[in-house]
Amino acid sequence: MWHHKPVINEELLQSLPNLKIVASSGAGIDHLDLNLLSRYGVKVSNTPFIVSTDTADLGIALMLASSRRLVEGYQMAISPDTEYFPANWLGAEVSGATLGIIGMGTIGYKVAERAKAFEMKILYHNRKQRNQEEERAVGATYCKKLDDLLQQADFVMLAVKLTPQTQRLIGKRELQLMKSTATLINISRGLVVDQDALVEALQNKVITAAALDVTYPEPLPRDHPLLKLKNVIITPHIGSATIKTRHLMKENMTESIQAGLAGLPIPYEVL
Repeated sequence: MWHHKPVINEELLQSLPNLKIVASSGAGIDHLDLNLLSRYGVKVSNTPFIVSTDTADLGIALMLASSRRLVEGYQMAISPDTEYFPANWLGAEVSGATLGIIGMGTIGYKVAERAKAFEMKILYHNRKQRNQEEERAVGATYCKKLDDLLQQADFVMLAVKLTPQTQRLIGKRELQLMKSTATLINISRGLVVDQDALVEALQNKVITAAALDVTYPEPLPRDHPLLKLKNVIITPHIGSATIKTRHLMKENMTESIQAGLAGLPIPYEVL
């Protein structure tokens, strides 16, 4: 499977009686019905670790681009109507600011490692607290309650898996808890955010900005209000989109397929 295609449903499984393994690209498995696949005796693999470095890099890139208003600045710089650059056109500081990471798995932790270089104060919320050695290594403080993180962070970065528990994790209430100067960054899945609530929050200046690598659906309808807001940056789900990583993903998928067909332990099996 590449970019969630083909769709794995019961009709397809019935048409493929000899199917032994589905190798899916990327880390997310929310597009797969694991119970259905298990009933048909089909094993599943993904590529969870390969994508983490590039996705963390993109999270930092979105934070920088949004805070310094790079897209708006580029448009101003190349516009045929620009006659001068206004002196009061300002962005927000990243160095020394507070970053709240929601989801401190492999990707979230790599984000924290990068944010440390910007001397950021790092807060995180996760199902389980990291051990003290890992926290000290990046200078991260655990927030058991999500609300505590939202109220303190200048930048809130979503790096959680999409599950029934995380769907619409960030809605109207959560956005209202954030600082009016805060920016929301999503590198996880579009459905983690209530997009209608986000549009309302951005239009009414409940928060300052959003930077999204993921939306729901993808791409958004061309008339979607998020596409019309100047305080939003949207990229086309490119967290893992580098040449080296895409090659490594395909190599991982191939290894899993070969192992699955040979009846050997699958190196990247989803259990």
